[in-house]
Amino acid sequence: MSGLCRSLSSSSAKVLTEATLSPCPWFVSVRSKFSKAKIPKELFAERSQEHEKYGGDPDQPHKLHIVTRVRSVMRRPYWEKEMVKHLGLQKSHVPVIHKNTPAVNHQLKFVKHLVRIEPLRTPYGLPAEQDMADTYINTKGELIVRRLLQPVDPKAIES
Repeated sequence: MSGLCRSLSSSSAKVLTEATLSPCPWFVSVRSKFSKAKIPKELFAERSQEHEKYGGDPDQPHKLHIVTRVRSVMRRPYWEKEMVKHLGLQKSHVPVIHKNTPAVNHQLKFVKHLVRIEPLRTPYGLPAEQDMADTYINTKGELIVRRLLQPVDPKAIES
């Protein structure tokens, strides 16, 4: 009986060593099939063409975002509701201006499906401190400064 067990154990050791030395071709293909990334390589391509499409410049990004909530937070997780409240977007379709910083962009990433993010453009330059009360944002996302007419010096009229 013991001789039979010894012969089985020695033959099973030979089978195990032979199995480990010769790789199974079906095992390699199955493993690579499930471990390969399914992300297409086109997603990692250069996207410089999209900057012209969205009106941005990759070398000089815009300084401010106009963030508008366009979808409801009902039936959304609590962390999205808290983030919307933290960003000041309780009312829908009311624009809020935020800085274009990595911290704010990280917060906007969590609610990007609920909001519309546009760059704040300043076609007439940044307003001065006294002009801040006379500024408004039009529908194109441009900060317009209503310049008030300044009185002319009487010396310039007389000459």
